Amino acid sequence: MLQKPTKLIVIIFLSLLTKISYGQKSNTLEKPKVDERIEILSIVFRLAESKEYSSEIFKLYTDKIGRHYNSFKDHEIIQFVKKLRKENGVGYDAVMTMAIHLDDQLNPLVEFTDIVPESRWGKDNSYEFVRLLKKFYKDSNSKEFFKENQNLFKQVRERFLPIYEHLEIEWYKNFYGKEPNEEFIIISGLGNGGGNYGPSINFPNGKRQVYAIMGTWKTDSLGMANFTINDYFPTLLHEFNHSFINYILEKNEEPFRTNGEIIYDAVKEKMNIGSYNNWQTMFNEALVRASVIKYMKDNNFSEKEISKEINEQLNRGFLWIEELASELDKYDQSREKYPTLESYFPELIKAYRTYAIHINELVAKNEIDKPRFLSLNEFTNGDTNVNSSVKQITINFDKPFAGVNFIRPTDDGGTFPNFTNMTYADDQKSVTLEWSLEANKEYKFILIGLSPKSSEGNSNEDYLIKFKTK
Repeated sequence: MLQKPTKLIVIIFLSLLTKISYGQKSNTLEKPKVDERIEILSIVFRLAESKEYSSEIFKLYTDKIGRHYNSFKDHEIIQFVKKLRKENGVGYDAVMTMAIHLDDQLNPLVEFTDIVPESRWGKDNSYEFVRLLKKFYKDSNSKEFFKENQNLFKQVRERFLPIYEHLEIEWYKNFYGKEPNEEFIIISGLGNGGGNYGPSINFPNGKRQVYAIMGTWKTDSLGMANFTINDYFPTLLHEFNHSFINYILEKNEEPFRTNGEIIYDAVKEKMNIGSYNNWQTMFNEALVRASVIKYMKDNNFSEKEISKEINEQLNRGFLWIEELASELDKYDQSREKYPTLESYFPELIKAYRTYAIHINELVAKNEIDKPRFLSLNEFTNGDTNVNSSVKQITINFDKPFAGVNFIRPTDDGGTFPNFTNMTYADDQKSVTLEWSLEANKEYKFILIGLSPKSSEGNSNEDYLIKFKTK
């Protein structure tokens, strides 16, 4: 069984130069880039039919991959990868972790062990994979593929710059009371679809690099990667917090364990949807999300934008997010006593004790307040005469909705639509998903936990959407 990443939609960091000076952004931030190591690993796992690396959202690029590489689907590395996926669950973040542990010549940057680059790989499999990868790179003439796409990579880098330049770096140092001691590197993963990953590598000299590998989940009318502020900046804002937060819990997690486990048990269904598979990951994610809300307050975001962010986190299962954000306000108002967020952790221990006591009340309240499916615009659910030329589906909800991982395939193997871009209405009560359909085919997908209201009261059940094209 594949292990999903601890952070799937989710892991973006900015690249800072080793010597960090917050005075001038141009001198402290390395610009985002496309990394051939990331691309070649993504391509190999695409050829091995790994669903997380099979997105065709950026079709302008993925079609190029298909034309160049599809004749290599039977290469020995592809068979090896399929075996690793089946037996060891190698996928998702494990793939990107391997990529950053290689140099530009695809040689290991550090000595591999049973847990380096990642435990799912194992030492022997890691070295064998590297051997086969170098052979695949040569056999498939990947050097020529990357050479031919340099102009495309350049355009992607330029398009991401407005997102990169929008971040107020000074706020992080001031709020957390420290500067990160890692080197941060942000990468655009062109074939990764909506998958975002945050792997890191530790060097023998104590140096640590933390990567933000950002997926490409939106394109413009010409099919080019489209990094819009509204869609990408929140992810960037979210993920840069992780480097200031994760290490604190790693130092001493025991004071939080009991209450963290109580809370996790109450919301684990929602946490699992986001691939947050333990209480520690949930804890860090909650604190990061509360910090995002604090950033928005401090940087004059509108009440509408802040409310949208809060609602999204409630929809994702972080039901104590408002209380936690208020706790961060208390911290920021007591900086003489608590110069760093780490020094405030004794107060967070107390806060989490309270959250655990009241978590069942929060769950019950959320069931009453959560959005529910209302209707479809383009056709009715169950329609058997849908025109295959329909380019989108608009799903309406009875309340503002800000989910991301709210759709999944059915368990019976029904045909899942080829979704591409996703856009929310201004009032957040509807979401439009673009897609491409085939004629004379029955399609099915599930809205996770979003069944309509019924006379028996609110239900937490999934809701099936199905239709047939003519």
